[in-house]
Amino acid sequence: MSPVSPSLHSRATGALYGLALGDALGMPTQMLSRPQITARYGPVLTGFHPAAPDHPLAAGMPAGAITDDTEQALLLARLLLDGGGAVDAEELARRLVAWEDDMRTRGSLDLLGPSTKRAVEQVLAGIPLDEVGRYGTTNGAAMRIAPVGIAVPSADPVALVDRVVEASRLTHNTGVALAGAAAVAAAVSTGLDGASVPEAVEAAVGAARLGAERGHWVAAADVAERIVWATGLVRELPTATEVCERVYALVGTSLATQESVPAALAVLTACQDDPWQGVLLAASVGGDCDTIAAIAGAIAGACHGVEAFPSDARATLDRVNKLDLDTTATALLALRGRK
Repeated sequence: MSPVSPSLHSRATGALYGLALGDALGMPTQMLSRPQITARYGPVLTGFHPAAPDHPLAAGMPAGAITDDTEQALLLARLLLDGGGAVDAEELARRLVAWEDDMRTRGSLDLLGPSTKRAVEQVLAGIPLDEVGRYGTTNGAAMRIAPVGIAVPSADPVALVDRVVEASRLTHNTGVALAGAAAVAAAVSTGLDGASVPEAVEAAVGAARLGAERGHWVAAADVAERIVWATGLVRELPTATEVCERVYALVGTSLATQESVPAALAVLTACQDDPWQGVLLAASVGGDCDTIAAIAGAIAGACHGVEAFPSDARATLDRVNKLDLDTTATALLALRGRK
């Protein structure tokens, strides 16, 4: 008997839980090298860990704690809900500044990324919105875009990319960053509409090609072509360790959109039938692996539903972070139903 297809609500909730689970798993490993991760945690993580006392960003954070990836995604979700599905760029800037101030108050060093920080400072100084994001090439737009994928159906890819641009242009108004964000949003949205992981990856490639035509041009590798290449690199690898090593060495795991988004989709392709293994593996690849795992988890959850992630891991996430992801998913689905 074939498994029962998860409901739309399960897929939407799964996208948010997958994002947060990947983020929390990658919290202690973010910005460490692959050899450092292997030495401390083994070839592939098996669960949540607290951050080491000497961690450059997350020292003192408990096992299961989320980072800026989930917090900014939920910030964007609240902005979408407050705006009836629209994103006001100036309000986004204000909320990002308030979020960073709150993070500093909590003693966190995990603050705004370089592209987002530069753009927010410029818009608050009065520089026109169309100019402030013209140098944003890092993965901040892609890491927080999943709520747009939940709120906007996949049937009209151009309309979906329009919404991605609206939500991202403040900080990441470049073809490469918009391509990466469009890829993630399309994969999530297509997953909600019932797509398998390979179908979601195909949708990501198409949306990346559309996104690359938007915003300011910068010299960067093509995100769509790198997704095709990266997913092909891992398809025949027999072990998770080999997938990690291949992604780390060849695809790259930096903050650059053209590395981290293809890396997430490569890991997802290698673990397309096992979302939990996918986020564990993504959190083990090194570099910006909390973001890579968050992206992979959001897409995996959208394709498989929330029940595909272990209930004890979800319970730990809820207990440590006091998140209400189910309510947020329900509200975002109400926006999706209005399109």
